Amino acid sequence: MSEESKRREALIYHAKPTPGKIKVVPTKKYASQRDLSLAYSPGVAEPCLEIEKDKNNAYKYTAKGNLVAVISNGTAVLGLGNIGPEASKPVMEGKGLLFKIFADIDVFDIEVDTENVDEFIQTVKMIAPTFGGINLEDIKAPEAFEIERRLKEELDIPVMHDDQHGTAIISAAALINALEIAKKKIEDVKIVISGAGAAAISCSRLYQACGAKRENMVMLDSKGVIRDDRENLSTEKAEFATHRKIDTLDEAMKDADVFIGLSMPDIVNPDMLLSMADNPIVFAMANPDPEIKYNIAVATRKDIIMATGRSDHPNQVNNVLGFPFIFRGALDVRATKINEAMKMAAVKALARLAKEPVPEQVNIAYGETRLTFGKEYIIPKPFDPRLIAEVPPAVAKAAMESGVAKEPITDWEKYKDILRERLGSDNKLVRLLLNRAKLNPKRVVFAEADQLAVLKAAQIAYEDGIAFPILLGRKETIQNLMKEIEFDADVPIIDPKTEEENPRKDKYAKVYWEQRKRRGITYYSAQKLMRERNYFAAMMVSEGDADALISGYSRNYPTVVKPMLELIGMAKGATRIATTNVMMTKRGPLFLSDTSINIDPSAKDLTKIAQMTSQVIKMFGMQPVMAMTSYSNFGSSQHINASKVREAVSYLHRHFPDMIVDGELQTDFALNDEMLREKFPFSKLVGRKVNALIFPNLDSANITYKLLKELNDAQSIGPIMMGMRKPVHILQLGANVDEIVNMTAIAVIDAQHKEKWELEKANVK
Repeated sequence: MSEESKRREALIYHAKPTPGKIKVVPTKKYASQRDLSLAYSPGVAEPCLEIEKDKNNAYKYTAKGNLVAVISNGTAVLGLGNIGPEASKPVMEGKGLLFKIFADIDVFDIEVDTENVDEFIQTVKMIAPTFGGINLEDIKAPEAFEIERRLKEELDIPVMHDDQHGTAIISAAALINALEIAKKKIEDVKIVISGAGAAAISCSRLYQACGAKRENMVMLDSKGVIRDDRENLSTEKAEFATHRKIDTLDEAMKDADVFIGLSMPDIVNPDMLLSMADNPIVFAMANPDPEIKYNIAVATRKDIIMATGRSDHPNQVNNVLGFPFIFRGALDVRATKINEAMKMAAVKALARLAKEPVPEQVNIAYGETRLTFGKEYIIPKPFDPRLIAEVPPAVAKAAMESGVAKEPITDWEKYKDILRERLGSDNKLVRLLLNRAKLNPKRVVFAEADQLAVLKAAQIAYEDGIAFPILLGRKETIQNLMKEIEFDADVPIIDPKTEEENPRKDKYAKVYWEQRKRRGITYYSAQKLMRERNYFAAMMVSEGDADALISGYSRNYPTVVKPMLELIGMAKGATRIATTNVMMTKRGPLFLSDTSINIDPSAKDLTKIAQMTSQVIKMFGMQPVMAMTSYSNFGSSQHINASKVREAVSYLHRHFPDMIVDGELQTDFALNDEMLREKFPFSKLVGRKVNALIFPNLDSANITYKLLKELNDAQSIGPIMMGMRKPVHILQLGANVDEIVNMTAIAVIDAQHKEKWELEKANVK
């Protein structure tokens, strides 16, 4: 190979993707000596020389363009105050995690040990060449204003103090929508701002940019109303000083249309709310305790539009709706700054998104029947998957139109696809799953609670509010293990083998005997079986003494399945029991069916498995896109193993034409849209992202799921039992604690759905 060829190869190896033009690519190869020689010496010299010629090439050949510094001196940390740089580090690390989770942005957190403004600025300037953007965090006012202003002027990369602008952007979007609902104009409303720190000043400025009049604003600090006749006001406070002769919050609130709280808990009382104008807008954003408690506020004024910083009430003003997506858009066009136009674009994008129909995935995650634009939904939810494809493009366009973008985007639809793709490998589905379970936790029997991993999972489920555990097993062993892991909750512990449980065992034995006395079961044998934990647990669920059960950690699958099929049985209308596993892969969640029950399903069985899998996927808030897999592609083999899959697909196409399913297909064609489009353009799956594979037999499904889990370290949720009358879920032998917790959440959600179905059925009657 010539020297020029080697040079080109090295440059190609180090080149990074361009947003909107090239697909997001995985980590560079490093398996061979050739790869390593390209990654480091001697190949690394080539990109170094290119960057020496033009510093902008750093974006082309390094990770700079996706790297943000979260920088603080720890002088104003999360309401904790000036706790110093070391103590601020956990907060900065947490902020970095949010950047990665919500926008796939890499972060270094940097804690600077100085309160001197010049030293801080100089430090940031000296390290700036490493980064594509700077997120300033938890720096006290008024120093924060000067630090941000100077760094924005002196650096050519995006700089934003999120404490100022994050809250301002989110609350401005919420305010625009609240005013629309209240049928008020922003230029007319009277606004009271409690607090005069960095966030309050930035909010006030942004509200002005949205149309609010300064003369209609009253700002308060710890000394009361900031009036223009007060002495020693900072420049920022003087900017919002009022000429009105009022001194207290009580006076300021009379006839006010809007209250913005960025101060301290419980300073607003019901009388103040009652003195406000009709349809008052109250954003009580002090955290964790707002300026007035939500329940008190809505009980005092039925016409109130209320927002807080809390996730347990409607309309959470959460900065995570802003900073990850604003930096994403800024980085993707290589913006030299985050300017007012970009912030306003984010405001409008968030306000607009709240008015659009909410995906079922979001409704499910937050336990809502249907979120719709109105008093209790004026701002999108943090886990709304549409945020990544709506806010960054708006910010990027504003950067381009305002002249601060160095790398404009031309293909916006492709850019949006790339943004969605960025989140394909994260565990957002797991977070949504746990969040959904917490909204209505259920009683879950852990049939093997004397196993440490199972007990630890039960502890997490209890402490995180996912479930109310019922612990089955040897009582003394469970109690000793609980002491060991400091699980001191007052939860039921039941040992089916002990005499104290005899009354319940006798009741269960009689029920079981009545059900199976004509199938060779005697009353004595029924009593004996009720000493077995899986029979006892199944009867608890069957008789309504528990809502769901988890078992299978220490016993093989067939042993655990048998009592569940005998005692619980199939749901009404079901003709088949099956299982599906959710694999958290790099391409996103992938459902695999049937991984545990049906050894060699017929064509008819496969149609039922596909239908049940479709329902489970919908339960997760996703649209099912299913491939029926085989070693054959669309009739390339006439063997019965392939033809039964083809027959199942034909049946589904005839009787369920709206179902997105096709086959028979080899797995690579199912998962690779380019290959599928080229060879089989007629397929219903072309142009869609397959999220479920229905396998022709148990061998292929189980082997595939285990391979994915072990070789790719893919997180698994399952196997999820489908078609059962009650929520019973059986773990794989030796499941880890996280897998058990996830399965507990599945069991709870399953119970929630069955409870909802029973209520709907009762209402129909």
